[in-house]
Amino acid sequence: MNIHEYQAKEILQRYGVAVPRGKAAFSADEAEAVAKELGGDIFVVKAQIHAGGRGKGGGVKLAKSVQEVREIAEKMIGMNLVTHQTGPEGKKVRCVLVGEGINIARELYLGIVLDRSVSKLVIMASTEGGVEIEKVAAETPEKIFKEYVEPELGLQAFQARRIAFKLGLEGDQIKHATRFILALYRAFVDSDASLAEINPLVVTDRGEVVALDAKIGFDDNALYRHKDIQEMRDIHEEDPLEVKASEHNLNYIKLDGNVGCMVNGAGLAMATMDIIKLAGGMPANFLDVGGGANVETVRNGFEIILSDPNVKAVLVNIFGGIVRCDRVAKGIIEAAKTIDIKAPMVIRLEGTNAKEAAQLLKESGMNFEVADSLENAARTVVGLI
Repeated sequence: MNIHEYQAKEILQRYGVAVPRGKAAFSADEAEAVAKELGGDIFVVKAQIHAGGRGKGGGVKLAKSVQEVREIAEKMIGMNLVTHQTGPEGKKVRCVLVGEGINIARELYLGIVLDRSVSKLVIMASTEGGVEIEKVAAETPEKIFKEYVEPELGLQAFQARRIAFKLGLEGDQIKHATRFILALYRAFVDSDASLAEINPLVVTDRGEVVALDAKIGFDDNALYRHKDIQEMRDIHEEDPLEVKASEHNLNYIKLDGNVGCMVNGAGLAMATMDIIKLAGGMPANFLDVGGGANVETVRNGFEIILSDPNVKAVLVNIFGGIVRCDRVAKGIIEAAKTIDIKAPMVIRLEGTNAKEAAQLLKESGMNFEVADSLENAARTVVGLI
């Protein structure tokens, strides 16, 4: 789960991570009130959407008066903001973050993520702040510094200082940066985060180290331990089909292709998408219906897949291990009777009672293509399109 910048900064503040003063505003009136509360003569108004590149898209503006804050907020709230991460459709801005202006001396990058290849958290830092880290990694990888954290020990102070030195900080900046990095690590671990990205991390003209921007993503499987974070979820920022799938406890991710996929098991789902690509097609989604694959689960899965107008055909690939294939076949038939399936459908069932399942599907009188292997299933569904 992802959250907005203003929410990420609220969490970071709890752990002593330095962030600029600011508050979220959902109307021009609220934005004006926040600016008056902050005081000063320079403010920043930032659109709150789950996407990067807001500045280039016109979603980050400087204001030199309270009145200008109000004017910017009036134009920004309700606008459709398009960035390189939103796609051409953009995202509607429903609130803005009004913050104090900061005198910036340097812009840096700092992030924490799990490196699955070594099963350790890694702190990544770079002198190239304000630039997408993917671009830095592609063009100047030598400017990214990494510090791996031993799980039994946690991040040590000397490691935080080493990062500060590599970033070229000096004097009191090193002390501020060390405190910042250690606090960010505590926030990451305590909140079961999957990603924390501070870009840019800025050094002010007074030598302070501050998170000018903040992005945090969380492990969905741990959200039951963080009710306060769960309440920060903004479903407006998520794909409607993915929201609907989560309501039915289905693992669904929308993709750009035209072959709908219904599979049981994440590994088998990945393999199914791969073989569709090898057959010359493009998967329209990742959908793992889990080990049960009963009538209700299958029906919900079909409804979600077929709600995507891009889907031109559907491939059902079920391995009957936990549940017998004939029971899955009955579930598919019963579910198909209750919804209008116009797209051609290819079904491949393997495992316990697979032959009986194939016979049930063939005798159902429904427009099913039954495949005897995953390779044939993929070729058939692509050929139908």
